[in-house]
Amino acid sequence: MLIKQELITKVKDYFDLNIYETKVWLALLSKGIASAGEVATLSGVPRSRTYDVLETLEKKGFALIKIGKPVKYIGVKPNMILEKLKKNVMKDAGDRIEDLSKIKETEEFSKLEELYKGSILPEKRENLSASLKGKSNISNQIKELLENAEKEIVICTDAEDMNSKSRVFAQTFERLKKASIKIKAALSGDEKLINELSKKLDIKFKRINLDAKFFIVDKKEILFYVSKNPEDEVAIWLNSEFFSQAFAGLFEKAIKE
Repeated sequence: MLIKQELITKVKDYFDLNIYETKVWLALLSKGIASAGEVATLSGVPRSRTYDVLETLEKKGFALIKIGKPVKYIGVKPNMILEKLKKNVMKDAGDRIEDLSKIKETEEFSKLEELYKGSILPEKRENLSASLKGKSNISNQIKELLENAEKEIVICTDAEDMNSKSRVFAQTFERLKKASIKIKAALSGDEKLINELSKKLDIKFKRINLDAKFFIVDKKEILFYVSKNPEDEVAIWLNSEFFSQAFAGLFEKAIKE
C-alpha cells in the first residue's frame, strides 16, 4: 500500500491514533474488507501486532468485524468516525463544564477566593497590572473587566475582532445593559459588518478610523493590545486612573473628529 508518510502523520494527529492504528485503518479503507493477514501485508504492520491493533480499532469504532468465517474486518467510513468524535468531544466538554460549575459551590473554592483576596487587597491599586499573551487569555481578562464595570465601558477595536468576540461577550453585554452601564463603542473596518454587529448585539457602534484596540472600564482600568498579529496576540492590563482617563479622552476626541 503506497500511502505518503505525510498523509499517515496527519491522519494520526487528526484522529488521535498511534502510528500502527493509522496504518491499519488506512489499509482497511483502501481494501474495504480484509483479513488480519491481508491488513498486515497492506499496512506493513507486523502480523503479530495486527490482531491487537484491529481489536483496538474495533473498540474505538474505526473497524467492524464481518460476520462469518474466516474473520475479516471492515473499515468504517471516515465521515462516520468524524461525526462520532465530534459528538464525543461535545459530550466530554459538557460533562467537564458541569463538573467545573460544581467546583464553585465547594468549600475548597471559597478558600481559593479567600487566598486570592488576602494577597491582592494589600497591594496598591496601581501595582495591579499585567502582560497578557494569547487570544483566549486576553478575551477572558476583557470579559472579567467588563462584568465588573460599575458605570461605563469604552470599547475601541476593529469589526473583525468584535465579530469573533460577539458570541462570547453577548451575555456580558446583556447584563451590562440591564445594569444600566453606559457603553461607548467604536469599531474600525467594514461598515456593513459594523452595522450587522450593532443589530446583533443591540449596541450602537460608531465607525472610526483608528487603528487601535483597547477596553476601558470606569476610567480606572484599561486593557490595550500591543500586537496586531492575531496568531500571537499580546495585551497590557493597567489599573491606572491617570492612563485610563487619558485614553478615554483621546477616544472621545477621535469620535468627535
